[in-house]
Amino acid sequence: MINLYSTQIRSLSIHRVGNKSRAEGLFLSSKPYKLSDELSPLIREFFFKPFREKEENYFNFSHESDLEFHELFNLVSKGFENPDDMHELSNAITTHLYNQAEHPHIKNGEVYVAYLENLQIDNQKVDGIGIFKSELKQDFLQFNETPEQLEMQLKQGINLNKLDKGCLIFNVAKEEGYKVLSVDSNRYDARYWIESFLGVEPLADDNFYTKKYLRFCQDFAKDVVLPAEDKREEVLFMNRAVNHFAKNDTFEESSFLNDVIENPKLIPEFKNYKAEKGPKYSIEDLSDFSIANTAVTAARKKIKNVIQLDTNIQIKLDFINPESAERFVEKGWDEEKQMYYYLVFGLF
Repeated sequence: MINLYSTQIRSLSIHRVGNKSRAEGLFLSSKPYKLSDELSPLIREFFFKPFREKEENYFNFSHESDLEFHELFNLVSKGFENPDDMHELSNAITTHLYNQAEHPHIKNGEVYVAYLENLQIDNQKVDGIGIFKSELKQDFLQFNETPEQLEMQLKQGINLNKLDKGCLIFNVAKEEGYKVLSVDSNRYDARYWIESFLGVEPLADDNFYTKKYLRFCQDFAKDVVLPAEDKREEVLFMNRAVNHFAKNDTFEESSFLNDVIENPKLIPEFKNYKAEKGPKYSIEDLSDFSIANTAVTAARKKIKNVIQLDTNIQIKLDFINPESAERFVEKGWDEEKQMYYYLVFGLF
């Protein structure tokens, strides 16, 4: 978990990159930018707010041969070793970003490279490097007062409420490629930012495994439980799965299966589905790990606990208390209407 409230910007360099494929230019500032007391809190919020609002899915730098051949990893490492050289390194970082802009859809924009102090990650204070990019301009009106009237001028600028792209690189786990967080509000060119520029891959930590395993369970519920049982059982399976994760600190697959799958015939189906689909979720050899509570909370918000009927009626089940759904929602068959029905009990 991260905490950015006490993070300070030690140095900031601002450059501009165009689209290389359209022969747009590259502008590199000759010196760092000195933030005023008025601008400093606004810029900090502009940079950090998206990371506070986003689920913490970590990446690390990766190279098919060796990290010593990873351009951005090497530049970042030099920055952590010599923070006073950060402006010169920011020129190289921005040039590297510019060289990746080889698709006509990639937008030009301003690039901000910041050396950061007092980032807190997993209760540890560390330094970091932030790389941010603003792309989309918005129209705004500026008014000039004359002796006779107010005159409007239409101008364009950056919306400080929306960062287009950004990453935070934490000075931890260097040998594994550091810990990296990324945000991208404009996903039309995600490969350009994540793959071409950053060159990162998802970090296989507890958060990663918790998230992937729950997503695997969600697809198993849809592909296997729903056809074998019904929509109610699909919802209840995911209900029990999320609750199992929420009440345990560690995951052990055999205990999970005994707790979550009520129909014994579905256990071999689950194992077969994992053998077939496991590589897609990077869980094929996974049977135990520590559960990340943040990933469970995020999954609970995303998983739908609604039975959608063909008659445009929805039944919303209690995702915190699965027993209530099992006790008070019954499925049956109406011979006269030749339709399935759900019988819902309750006090009105």
